[in-house]
Amino acid sequence: MVERDKRPVVLSLEQALSMSYATLRMVHQGWRVIRVEPTPLPGRKSKGDPNRYIGRPVAGEDRHSYFVGPNVGKEAIALNLRSEEGLAVLQRLIRELPVDVFCTNTMPARHASLGITHEQLREQRDDLIWCCISAMGLDHPDVPGYDPVVQAQCGYMDLTGPGDGPPTQCGPPLIDLKAGDEAFTQVVLALWRRAEGAGGRCIDISMARAAVSWLHTFLPMLDMGSPPEELRRSGNEHRQFIPVNAYRTADGYIYVAIGSDVQWRRFVGEATFASLDQKRFATNESRRAEKETLFRLMEEITLRHSAERIAEVLRAALIPHAPIVPIEGVLDLPFVAETHLETIAPDGRMVRLPPAAVQTPHLESEGPTLPFAPAYGEHTAALLSEIGLAPGEIASLRRSGAVA
Repeated sequence: MVERDKRPVVLSLEQALSMSYATLRMVHQGWRVIRVEPTPLPGRKSKGDPNRYIGRPVAGEDRHSYFVGPNVGKEAIALNLRSEEGLAVLQRLIRELPVDVFCTNTMPARHASLGITHEQLREQRDDLIWCCISAMGLDHPDVPGYDPVVQAQCGYMDLTGPGDGPPTQCGPPLIDLKAGDEAFTQVVLALWRRAEGAGGRCIDISMARAAVSWLHTFLPMLDMGSPPEELRRSGNEHRQFIPVNAYRTADGYIYVAIGSDVQWRRFVGEATFASLDQKRFATNESRRAEKETLFRLMEEITLRHSAERIAEVLRAALIPHAPIVPIEGVLDLPFVAETHLETIAPDGRMVRLPPAAVQTPHLESEGPTLPFAPAYGEHTAALLSEIGLAPGEIASLRRSGAVA
């Protein structure tokens, strides 16, 4: 567990998912995370992060279901950074809390006008760690960053979906999550380097670059003889290992992953699949040449049995496999049921959350229950009091619209 007076303090001007997920990982470490949102805009009914209003209402008008998961365990303050008073409050928070890490996924073109560039904020704390997530990095400040758009731009949609169907986006927002993971990793590295005497750091995360960095099993192959058609979307089948695929059974689907010729020999050694023990299927490359026939023959067999019966055969042959679990069944998987986190909504209901990717000393010490996602501006007054503002000063800032 991180001692409360020694834990890193993170101030994050964040919205949507990418940076919210990065700072959630910091919450899992026991760090103090304060999310900054803008004061209400004239003529706009909603306040703060637009994600507050996505999904089903859960706790009042400003905490809908899509917003809750990535924002548990955080504090929230609302500031008008376009006003001198609001910006002065941000600067004072950085100096006096003091803040170790400033994060933002605001479009870089807006940074200077809001007073939040690395150069502007390091005047408040020279060893501040400053981290930004954007579509294509600080060198491309005017490009908005949206996960599906980056998936389209960076080849992901060309790689996803049925082979005879249209380009398709991935189900989870992989690019947002990849960028968030990278931001978390780089902040941890920067804190370590600062402890070693390296000072602060400017961290510039490009969603697009992060996305392309994952294409190791695609891009190099283009320069080593693989035609694009060999790499493009292919539904549930693996592009290289045959016959890895999803197969229908008498009562559902099962995914079978045969990744080597050794596994293939064990597979056809089982009586259920012995009819496939043929010379034309003996090696991965020969199976590739006959893959459509092999897929058909395998499914003719699996359709005659229940998914559990096929699983029994595959277990006996030590073949990796899994049922295709519907999303509503994931939280009931034993390893998830044992490790999931949770939060309690204001009405008393328990909301299950995904587990941390890796158990942390903080969660081990404090348990799996995290404070519910904050209401808009929930901690504004408390934070202003913490840095020495009197009630009258706070009231004056509210009247001027500098805080909310």
